[in-house]
This record gives sequence, C-alpha cells and structure tokens, in this order.
Amino acid sequence: MAALFRLHAEVDRRVASIRENRPDWLCGKGCDGCCQRLAEIPQLHAAEWYLLRQGLAGLTPQHLQQIDAAMAVLASQTARPLTCPLLDRASGACPVYAQRPVACRTYGFYVQRDKGVYCTQIEAQVDAGALSDVVWGNHDAVDQSLAGLGERRPLTEWYAEWRAER
Repeated sequence: MAALFRLHAEVDRRVASIRENRPDWLCGKGCDGCCQRLAEIPQLHAAEWYLLRQGLAGLTPQHLQQIDAAMAVLASQTARPLTCPLLDRASGACPVYAQRPVACRTYGFYVQRDKGVYCTQIEAQVDAGALSDVVWGNHDAVDQSLAGLGERRPLTEWYAEWRAER
C-alpha cells in the first residue's frame, strides 16, 4: 500500500500544481462528465481494489444495493459510453472519492504518449492552444508505477467477488 500512497501523493502534487496555475480548471467538484463517459470498464490493480473496498465497506446497505444494480448493468452493457457504477447520480459525486482509483485521480491532468487523457471540453481548449502552458503529468510513468501493485482486473470482477464473500 505504501507504493500506492506514494503514487497518490505524486498525482496530488501534479493536480495541485495545475489547479494553482489554472484556478478555472474544468475538472472539479460538481463535474462528473468523465464518470458518465467511460470507454471501458475500469481496470484496477489489487492495491487499488484493496483501498476502494475499504471505502465501499463504509457505505450503507442501501447504497451498496444501488451499486449492486449499477454493477450488474455495467457488467452486461455493450453500448458505449459507460457510466461508473459508483457514481451517485443524484449528487454527481463519488461516495468513495478518498479511495478512488488512480485512473480517476489522473483523468484531466495527465497525457499518455502525446494523447490527452481528458474530456472533450479540455480537448477543445488544447486544440485551440489555450492550455499550451500546462505541464501535464506523464501517464506512462503512472502506468509503470501501477504495474507493481498486483493483479489487474475489471472493477466488476473485483466487486462481484467481494459481494459474494459478504
């Protein structure tokens, strides 16, 4: 877990730096666009799942039932985009925000092999040259750090196994 927490700290520093230089940054509280437009089922490494599971364990049984239903939809959905099953649609917030996976932490603030890992709104600003001064995080380095954090599986698999154990 220490390696995951070090990675979180590095990501948090990058995000804080971008926000400090860009107080009008689009990604923030109240924006759930990326949560509602997933390209695939989130893939989590074992350490990420362990942390996320701690957050899930603190939710009410009613909230977990809502997540159960959303997970079932996600597991069988073939159409894209997907919606994160953890998203509280009423509030547009993540109930396990403190334990969220690295992909959620980096989205909107990192690039990978010269490809932005961000929403169409940020993409439009990049294309217009408005964000040329942003020092983006390196998502390839993040992926290298994640590789050492255990088995990687879809969120739906981790979740189904956990719920079966409970």
